[in-house]
Amino acid sequence: MSPARTAQQSLTLTWRSLVKIRHSPDQLLDVALTPVIFVVVFVFLFGNAISGSWHSYLQFVLPGVAVQALLFGAMNTALGLSTDMRTGVFDRFRSLPIARSAPLVGRVLGDVVRNVFSLFLVFAIGAVIGFRPHGRPLDWLAGCGLIMLFSFAICWVAVLIGVVARTPEAIQGLSLAMIFPLAFGSNVFVPVGKLPGWLQAWVKVNPVSQVASAARGLILGTPSGHAVIASLLWTAAIVVVFGSAAVWAYRRRS
Repeated sequence: MSPARTAQQSLTLTWRSLVKIRHSPDQLLDVALTPVIFVVVFVFLFGNAISGSWHSYLQFVLPGVAVQALLFGAMNTALGLSTDMRTGVFDRFRSLPIARSAPLVGRVLGDVVRNVFSLFLVFAIGAVIGFRPHGRPLDWLAGCGLIMLFSFAICWVAVLIGVVARTPEAIQGLSLAMIFPLAFGSNVFVPVGKLPGWLQAWVKVNPVSQVASAARGLILGTPSGHAVIASLLWTAAIVVVFGSAAVWAYRRRS
């Protein structure tokens, strides 16, 4: 299968995912509620305790909350893919003369579009309660683009979980085992310097920390060091490793 035909087939199946959302808009419920809950809980409950002022804490935490919300959204990618495979839709795909990777790529791209909506909600809610980006507009867009690239990479981890796990319970267990160390063992909520020494080593290499630091620096106009380059390297590595593993596991399951 040529790359051009593979891309065309993947985009066709991406449109299928988007059409499903149009016919079942309740699929956006979790995408809409999760950012609201995260922003309200972490800013207003923990802001004064961590930073002394929830308003100043909002400037620090919001870019990281955007990364965390998309990380939790990956669970829906795994569950949705598993549901499609159990209901027989993918059996039909396997009987068609299309690239084996096309159904997986279509699913991932469709969920990335959903994640754009989630990202917009995070910053819209933040703007309403007082968040103000201080970076240049192009840097602000670059920060959002970096978050979306990382979301694309994490979706491939979720795809592998959805293909390998056979039951919704197994998917939830594996997804949470992946999400919690990445989301909460990071600098999303607390600066690295305030963490215990034994935890700082993990937080510094955590890809979520790198993406959160890079997005925070670009959006707020503050120095981000090598976080942007580290984020891009982590994103590329995750896509290559887990994307290849997901396609291989899908073929084996076929």
